[in-house]
This record gives sequence, C-alpha cells and structure tokens, in this order.
Amino acid sequence: MITKDPRLKRAGVSGYNKPKRTPKHSKKSHVVVAKIGDEIRTIRFGEQGASTAGKPKAGESERMKAKRKSFKARHAKNIARGKMSAAYWADKVKW
Repeated sequence: MITKDPRLKRAGVSGYNKPKRTPKHSKKSHVVVAKIGDEIRTIRFGEQGASTAGKPKAGESERMKAKRKSFKARHAKNIARGKMSAAYWADKVKW
C-alpha cells in the first residue's frame, strides 16, 4: 500500500505541484508542495491581499501590462530557478 506524503495533508493540497489558495494564512496567499525527482519542498508564495496583474486579458490597461512586465523582469533570475522557487509559482499562478 502506498501511503500519502504527510506534507500534502499538512499543506492541504491534492497532490504535488498543485498550488492552492490559503485565504486564512497571515502573510502568504498560496501554498504548493513542489516535487522534482526525490526532492520535495513545501513553498508558500504570494503576498496576501496583493492586487496582482493576473493573466493577460483582452483590452488590458497599459498600467497592468507594465506591472506584469516589471514583476517578471525583477524576478527573472528566481523564476528561472524552476519549480523549487517561490518566484516560479508566483509567476505561474498570480502573474
């Protein structure tokens, strides 16, 4: 019998690499249990209550486009680190 990793239950996510909102967390807005090979890490990311640009939408304002571009430029090095970085998940989920 395969037992489920206790980190998944503790984080309250359905599986590895599946981010979930955490509205009750005091500081971070999302959590994910990231897994690459044998390495597993619980990552909390995103500022609670921040109004992020979200995914690009038709007719999006120039201000939101600039906001998204600035985030991606500012965090490019950390996003490039991959699934084991909070910046990667913030970019994927929130921006």
